[in-house]
Amino acid sequence: MFGTGWNTVRGMPVGFWLLLVWLPAFVSPLYFHIAETERKCFIEEIPDETMVTGNYKVQLYDPRTNGFAPSSPGIGMHVEIRDPDDKIILSKVYSSEGKWTFTSHTPGEHVICLYSNSTKWFSGTQLRVHLDIQVGEHAIDYANVAQKEKLSELQLRVRQLLDQVEQITKEQNYQRYREERFRQTSESTNQRVLWWSLGQTCILVVMGAWQMRHLKSFFEAKKLV
Repeated sequence: MFGTGWNTVRGMPVGFWLLLVWLPAFVSPLYFHIAETERKCFIEEIPDETMVTGNYKVQLYDPRTNGFAPSSPGIGMHVEIRDPDDKIILSKVYSSEGKWTFTSHTPGEHVICLYSNSTKWFSGTQLRVHLDIQVGEHAIDYANVAQKEKLSELQLRVRQLLDQVEQITKEQNYQRYREERFRQTSESTNQRVLWWSLGQTCILVVMGAWQMRHLKSFFEAKKLV
């Protein structure tokens, strides 16, 4: 009914692309507890030119109810993010609930650290921090995109598809980058092992020659030879 042009898109079956469109975002929100001076860090492997968002909420422990308060006004959260070159790309104090966003420019391990901005608000009690980190196309608010660009449902699906394909390409490039670095490390290690082995062999040869010469001189001195 649609003709042969609908059977494949960019050389791939339509079913493959439809699967990508409807593929859900597997997100694993988590929460953790921190003390007043504790610093909690996470490592995310991120390709280059990839947007990352983090949604968080801080809850203060209430000893009167033996639980955590639904909201904790007055408590801030300091977010610090470093790239693989250990350069700070984000360092900012947010409120007790919010969202931070950054875009990676270097592929590799990014360190995301969170800690309270003050030690006077909760006097040694614990904080519960809910954190949800999303990477790539999962970090895009498509409802807002559709509203701003006035996209139809079909156009929005195509936009999601293109973003997913772009993210897959970035992930593949990042894996190739990791393989190249691993290969370089392996070659460097093998080369060092080779030179170390050659060095040991040379030392053994020199020591053997010196011992033979010393023994010869000893026997000649004793007139045994």
